[in-house]
Amino acid sequence: MTDGTDATRYAYACREELYLMEISFQSLGLVPELLRAVDQEGYTAPTPIQCEAIPPALEGRDVVGSAQTGTGKTAAFLLPILQRLMAGPHGKLRALVLAPTRELAEQVLNSARAYGRHVDLKSVAVYGGVRMEPQTRALKAGVDIVIATPGRLLDHMGRGHVDASALELLVLDEADRMLDMGFSRDVHRILDSLPSQRQTLFFSATISGDVDRLARRALKDYAAVEIGRRTEAAEGVEHVLVAVDKPRKRSLLAKLLKVLPDDRTLVFTRTKHGADVVAHHLRREGNDVAALHGGKPQGVRDEALGRFKNGKTRVLVATDVAARGIDVDDIGLVVNYDVPRDPEVYIHRVGRTARAGAQGIAMTLMSPDEWTSMSDVEKLMGRTFSREVVPGFEPAVMPMQPAEMTPAPRPQGPSLRPRRGASRRR
Repeated sequence: MTDGTDATRYAYACREELYLMEISFQSLGLVPELLRAVDQEGYTAPTPIQCEAIPPALEGRDVVGSAQTGTGKTAAFLLPILQRLMAGPHGKLRALVLAPTRELAEQVLNSARAYGRHVDLKSVAVYGGVRMEPQTRALKAGVDIVIATPGRLLDHMGRGHVDASALELLVLDEADRMLDMGFSRDVHRILDSLPSQRQTLFFSATISGDVDRLARRALKDYAAVEIGRRTEAAEGVEHVLVAVDKPRKRSLLAKLLKVLPDDRTLVFTRTKHGADVVAHHLRREGNDVAALHGGKPQGVRDEALGRFKNGKTRVLVATDVAARGIDVDDIGLVVNYDVPRDPEVYIHRVGRTARAGAQGIAMTLMSPDEWTSMSDVEKLMGRTFSREVVPGFEPAVMPMQPAEMTPAPRPQGPSLRPRRGASRRR
């Protein structure tokens, strides 16, 4: 096991992309109990965000980390937390993780239990949409780590169920999404109620002006870690833009799903109503499909996500907020049913496919009123994509190809696009 100085030196090597050859979890300074759990989870080498964030976190420094979706941010803060909490009193709230959604809170809880399987620490998730009583009993029984959404945490704090006087570590996970969802005031209220002497780990997929201001308020003498440009999509993603009139998007998507490979598919819509409408249409066309959004009861959301993860449901239609809790590695197709208004949201969406070196398709159904939004995405990414049209679904106004077209590089290996005359693989 290396000391903090050696671990930091190894972390800097990650910036030179040497971690694949030289860096291991053991070299980052993790204890044997955690190394054994990481190995049992099937991980052999840390990702860049883990490589850079874990050493300063183990040294007790505040950390602000920015990385794309699916890069291992959860382990980057959980492993240092578990290691620190192994020493000292147990059964008191010493670490708090704030997450924007119920699904993400459950995901972090599952990871905490997996990585902490060989240490005597208790974790609980606290979020809305379910009864408070079981959460209250768990909190009163004594826990070391609480993973919570801001609103429900404030409910428990207001009722005296949470004693944060012994808190040592605070994590703000997906801070950008918390602000997008309107939790800014709740987060500031929580910060005001916590001990000022604490270590804070701040993770966000993007660092906007609002996120930066929140980070500066929450952090002291922090180490900044940013992996990859925020304008990059994951490697291995094939971007497909299909021009179609808005009223015909549902029919076109149903047709494409019949000729595309039977890969796990995640469809993004802008609104809850849109998710329900698209899911209903696809189901009527014979697809195994479920909708996931904040307007559905927690039990329904858990069942939909569970069926998608275990492969019983091929297609999941979700809003951006609900999808933040989806942690599935083998999604072969991401569909932007609506072009996002914020270009960076496109990066997060397509980051759900082509994980861990795999290949995947990011397909965008683009109506004429969305051309400008798609151009904003291309400006952010610094590349342009060809506009395509499916015979029989030509839009009323044909799209113009971008000026000075710079074709995006294709991933290695066979194309995953649908082919004429192709049939669905069974």
